[in-house]
Amino acid sequence: MTDRPEKIRCDACPVLCFIAEGRSGACDRYANHGGDLVRLDPLTVIENGGPAVPFMGGDLAQEWSGDIVQGNRPFVTAIGAGTTYPDYKPAPFIVSAETRGVDMVTVVTEGIFSYCGVKVKIDTDRHIGEERAIVRVDGEAIGHVMTTEYGSKMLSLGGVDHLTGGSKKEGRVTCDALLALCNCEPVEMTIDDGAVVIVQAGKAPVIDGDVEKLMRVGCGSAAIGMFAAQWKGHADEVIVVDDHITGVLSEHQAGVLLDIPPSGIRVVGRRSTPGRYFQVAEPGTGWGGTNISDPLSVIKTINPKVAWPGLRLFMISTTGEQWAYFELDDDLVPQVAEPSAALRLSAERVAENCEPSVCSVLFMGGAGGSLRAGVTENPVKLTRSVRETLTQVTIGGAEAYLWPGGGITVMADVTKMPSNAFGYVPTPALVAPIEFTMRREDYVALGGFVDEIQNVNDVLDGSERRVDTKAAK
Repeated sequence: MTDRPEKIRCDACPVLCFIAEGRSGACDRYANHGGDLVRLDPLTVIENGGPAVPFMGGDLAQEWSGDIVQGNRPFVTAIGAGTTYPDYKPAPFIVSAETRGVDMVTVVTEGIFSYCGVKVKIDTDRHIGEERAIVRVDGEAIGHVMTTEYGSKMLSLGGVDHLTGGSKKEGRVTCDALLALCNCEPVEMTIDDGAVVIVQAGKAPVIDGDVEKLMRVGCGSAAIGMFAAQWKGHADEVIVVDDHITGVLSEHQAGVLLDIPPSGIRVVGRRSTPGRYFQVAEPGTGWGGTNISDPLSVIKTINPKVAWPGLRLFMISTTGEQWAYFELDDDLVPQVAEPSAALRLSAERVAENCEPSVCSVLFMGGAGGSLRAGVTENPVKLTRSVRETLTQVTIGGAEAYLWPGGGITVMADVTKMPSNAFGYVPTPALVAPIEFTMRREDYVALGGFVDEIQNVNDVLDGSERRVDTKAAK
């Protein structure tokens, strides 16, 4: 009987754990079972197919319907496949399958990403923090606030400087936060001099304890343009309060074209063009992403030579969640009044045109040496094949956006992947699935490990996890 060592060494990542019998390594992904190193998570297969390469020419391109996931073959993802570390190893699985008469090869591997992070889009007008403000988890910096986009706040989290460039705790906390976000789990983060935000991919953000409901219909000026005709005849003046551009109906070009007379009401802030005002208030969590709770505070003056008693003033935010109606008294002071049914309906219409507020999480990483070396002995050929659109890159079966420029830098929506697609190693770094799909002849041309190709039927032995993406939809 052969004596087996009490511990075995795992070479799936640079940590090189010595794992005792019946125990798993630091990543909880590999274990020692009777002296054999085994992968604990099952290989994951997308039941309804995998990515085609629609832009490569030939009959397959002509028949392509526009769907990335093709329904006529199982697609072996890299989830549960294992890694190529050390770099000299071919990828764990190089799988062939025939698609519409074309022999396709998919190379799958779980890459160890130190150079990776996530981009987070938070649909809200609420002020969560200044641009460049540090984002923290458990007190550790894990990223920063980026430039605001239309109706959304943006975060850039992770990256090699946080994973490995700071303290050991900063790296661990950053890795834990990235792993949770990529696996669609909630993460609470604090923004310096800003809000406490709970982010979960595909879910509404929670900002300072409040669940966001709606993404704004547009800026104040855009809202005027969209709804001016519905306000005509029911209000003499409409002010749409917005942190970006506050709109004033009677001055706005839409109001002019609808023959709405001047009201004599002027708002604070800097006028950009007629009816469009910047900086009417500071950013905040109040009306339209400003810091105000009283909409009348944005009124600078009311011109008695133009305004009149009984003037109907309707004020609304860019989500329609806040609105108020006033009529001017004999002293031209706005007084709260009962709005018409038409104005109430218009507020509902504004809210109806707002999309639900959600958090979007995009994984972003660069496919470096170990990934490419697991595909071909000449890694630059893989880069060129991807650039020439002969090779399709996916992340856990999800379509990936390929950044222009050098290298293979990709970005993918984590909600489009099967559950628990991401792992980690305690270096610290994320472990992310990545697949390269191409025609066999193109794989041969880039110097791939042809002898390692296995037929998909030989790879699937019944122990794999199968995910039906069409059923999930």
